[in-house]
Amino acid sequence: MLVGVDHVQLAAPPGSEDRLRSYYVDVLGMTEIAKPAALAARGGCWFQAGAVHLHLGTEADFRPAKKAHPGLRVRDIEGYAARLADRHAPVIRNDDLPGHRRFYSEDPVGNRLEFLEPDGP
Repeated sequence: MLVGVDHVQLAAPPGSEDRLRSYYVDVLGMTEIAKPAALAARGGCWFQAGAVHLHLGTEADFRPAKKAHPGLRVRDIEGYAARLADRHAPVIRNDDLPGHRRFYSEDPVGNRLEFLEPDGP
């Protein structure tokens, strides 16, 4: 029986770790967490914000995910969108999901990310 999502893995090109750190820590406000030693040699980096865990692994033939994406719940979506815009990250608004406010963005290697907040209390 499934009980939850442990993490979401996204891909990135080799050597992009510093750009990823800048975006996921400075722009999104996540914290980098140490990878286990056996996995650290493979490159990439891991990030956490509360119960949200995102793992970025490197791929030699990397192509960014343009359709597939994690959907990340936020509080104060307008404030969060402003945070991203203030840090020069794209904010692409989308009102197609009933009962939610949401926008899309892209990390520095082109992966699509969705940020959403349910309407109401």
